Amino acid sequence: MIAAEAVYAQHGENSTLYLIPGTDGLSGPVSTAEMERVYKGTFVKSKGTRELYGALKSAPENDICPLCSQRTVSQLDHHLPQSAHPALTVTPINLVPACSECNKTKLAQQAVRAGEQTFHPYFEDADDDRWLFAVVKETTPASVYFFPQPPAHWEAIKAERIGWHFATYKLAELYASHAAVELNDIKFGLQEMAERNSPEEISIHLRRVAASRAAAHVNSWRRATYEALADSAWFCGGGFG
Repeated sequence: MIAAEAVYAQHGENSTLYLIPGTDGLSGPVSTAEMERVYKGTFVKSKGTRELYGALKSAPENDICPLCSQRTVSQLDHHLPQSAHPALTVTPINLVPACSECNKTKLAQQAVRAGEQTFHPYFEDADDDRWLFAVVKETTPASVYFFPQPPAHWEAIKAERIGWHFATYKLAELYASHAAVELNDIKFGLQEMAERNSPEEISIHLRRVAASRAAAHVNSWRRATYEALADSAWFCGGGFG
């Protein structure tokens, strides 16, 4: 287990965790099923280890899942699945705080090549640049479509990975759902504003809100939403009504 952790740390630093081969049990008499029981029956529940479990789970700022940046952390996700990597079952650097939905969506998936790796929050920063964007769809009511658009200077593998991460955790659907609630919440205020302000002034207001959201989180779905709204002449001209 100690040796497996050292190998994991090295590959994590190099963004090559996909190269770690799976195994059937540990070397010796310990099986994969036994390690899974150790995690569920001891690591998660024992008084001796519960404090460590809680510290890992509460590590993200404001208890927000680092995989979707939206929902509340409720459990730990095995970044490399315990079914294929039993030696890493209770290794802290393989245990990522996550919301139940992200954990359930990913399941026991493991990348088979570099571009299929989701981002690991302990080793990588996916928010070092802007990559999340959105456009307004002229529907009734208005809706927002989200998509990843990595900057041109990113390496091709990193750009592919953000797309894979975005699809794996179904972030387009998640953010669109939350954006729909946001649009409904601001509808009344925009209707009142439209009575005394031009579409251009409404766009300026929305862009200021976007700037505020961007200051808090460069890839906030709210930032992408408000920028898309500000860019839409249709929306600013009454598409919110």
